[in-house]
Amino acid sequence: MRIFRWAIFLGAVIFSTPTYAARCGGDFNTFVSAMAAEAQAAGVSQAVISQAFAGITQDPAVLAFDRRQRGTFNKTFEQYVSTRVGPGRINIGRQMLLRHASLLARIEQKFGVPPQIIVAIWGLESDYGKGDIGKMPVVRTLMTMAHDCRRTELFQGELLAALKIVQRGDLPLRDLIGAFAGEIGQTQFLPSSYIKYGVDFDGNGHVDLRHSVPDVLASTANLLHVSGFKPGAPYGEGTANFEAMREWNRATIYRKTIGYFADRLTGR
Repeated sequence: MRIFRWAIFLGAVIFSTPTYAARCGGDFNTFVSAMAAEAQAAGVSQAVISQAFAGITQDPAVLAFDRRQRGTFNKTFEQYVSTRVGPGRINIGRQMLLRHASLLARIEQKFGVPPQIIVAIWGLESDYGKGDIGKMPVVRTLMTMAHDCRRTELFQGELLAALKIVQRGDLPLRDLIGAFAGEIGQTQFLPSSYIKYGVDFDGNGHVDLRHSVPDVLASTANLLHVSGFKPGAPYGEGTANFEAMREWNRATIYRKTIGYFADRLTGR
């Protein structure tokens, strides 16, 4: 799943990003110092900056992975969905719908996104939080990608957002672990999306997308809600809700998979 989303991510301009002053390439430590200045100017405390950047080095594995991606995906929908939506994942998804029925009902009431859509995304992204959600230090990953000049502005922005997650107290630095593009948590939010759409739905004062199921599911619904998802409306290809899911993933084949999976969860 992660490789597919990463390929789409590389092949599209997802957000317009502001211009940052740190010059990419060149000496890595000089770049780190420039990013420290950028972070301080963005309101990140010196304590967080010092802790996050202490001893930081480039991660060759991140660059190697990045260079292997081609931004293309050649499977048909039928080929792809057969590898993503099998009987086991459907059965566990139905169990999740029952186990979290009350929570999902409250989320639907607040954000207007049906439970089966949320659970389908959760299952596809991390097998309901039980699969691989990444093992890489997010700050190191994003610093490596920001230093590389191909998409430096995008990743400089994501790096600053990651520092703000720590500063807000949502996750301690030791828990800021993610995937090859810095995606975090059970539904794989980039740090900027974590800041923009994250919801504290368990009421503990923090947005925890790694460990808190209420926060994970509500934040996923909030992203779709803010993107224009309409309560009670269809979500198949060609509908307004299908278009609203572009904020989750631009790939038509992936959004079709979400809808297909959601329908299987409800017995359609």
